[in-house]
Amino acid sequence: MIFRSTLAATILLAGTAFAAAQTFVVTPEQETVVREYVKTNPVVVERPSNFELIVGAIVPDVLKPGELADNALEQKYQYVVMDGRTVLIEPKTRKVVYIID
Repeated sequence: MIFRSTLAATILLAGTAFAAAQTFVVTPEQETVVREYVKTNPVVVERPSNFELIVGAIVPDVLKPGELADNALEQKYQYVVMDGRTVLIEPKTRKVVYIID
């Protein structure tokens, strides 16, 4: 009984930590700044046929993202425009962190 409770608590905490790690918040004001920046500095790429454009996906090395201006977001992120959508990328991991439709 104690083992089950401990296991359940561990799974719950791990799930909560995972969800928190996946959260990336962009305010409406930041999104507007990013949209304007990307509009004047587009980096349009073709989506590889084997790449699913979702948050958490790893952007293939063949795609060369642009760097967002320092004032667009609090941290440095990269971006591409793929399938008509702006994709924000965490530079170190190359993970998609946010997609602007």
